[in-house]
Amino acid sequence: MKKIKLILILACVFMVNVASMCSSDDSSSSSSSSPSTSQVTQSVTNGNWTVTLYNESGSIHTSDFSGYAFNFASSGDMTAVNGSSIQTGSWSTYRDSSRTKMDIGFSAVSGSFESISEDWDVLSTSSTKIELKHTSGGDGSVDYLTFEKI
Repeated sequence: MKKIKLILILACVFMVNVASMCSSDDSSSSSSSSPSTSQVTQSVTNGNWTVTLYNESGSIHTSDFSGYAFNFASSGDMTAVNGSSIQTGSWSTYRDSSRTKMDIGFSAVSGSFESISEDWDVLSTSSTKIELKHTSGGDGSVDYLTFEKI
């Protein structure tokens, strides 16, 4: 009888120990460090930016934006200029499920500028760098987009 009680007590201690090792999932822990919309707006509207990474589902397409200077106006308008080539669009930030999002929408209907027209999760922002991530609602593929100040 003492042996059964000891086994039950050890089993309970083991279960409590295992349960205490569990942590919250990645999505909730990463959201707590998500920058505020005002931090993103303050950073992005200060100067011109260039794309230093565009990873579309594991394929690097950064060179598609080579030479373009991106300007995010406080009005929500945006332009990407490369010599005489000009792309226009809009941008905004908002909170969704405790995460800061950045919507980018270019008027292009196909090509590289259309492919970055998405709702992006803001991973990090500073006065010189903004890192974004988009997870497709269709197939779950993940894209990354990084802007750095020129």
